[in-house]
Amino acid sequence: MPRVLVVDDQKGVRAMVAMVLRVNHYDVVEAESGAEGLRAFSESAFDAAIVDIFLAETSGVDVMATIRERVPGFPIVAVSGMTALDFVGEAPDLGGVVCLQKPFRPSDLLQALRKAQAAAGGELSAAV
Repeated sequence: MPRVLVVDDQKGVRAMVAMVLRVNHYDVVEAESGAEGLRAFSESAFDAAIVDIFLAETSGVDVMATIRERVPGFPIVAVSGMTALDFVGEAPDLGGVVCLQKPFRPSDLLQALRKAQAAAGGELSAAV
């Protein structure tokens, strides 16, 4: 069962994302802050991460960059309620990050996750 780290400081969004993933046979670890997400990432193995760009105490871009420093090319989906998702051009280590704008449908989330894994050179499939 593929394991996904979900980092979002909005409890409702995090719960919705986790529910969609669990229903589709993913193992999910939730983190309510960038620090908590990076701690979980360093303590356990994951197949992909879904990270909110705008976190309360830190930048989601920094969280993604740290993940990519530890595991180059790691599959990441960046989510944001803002329209500007042009951060990828500012951070060369974040090539291949898939951007998803809130609000999104469950099918959009699953498609973005598959696209991120494909960009990383693998296939993340849990749906039956």
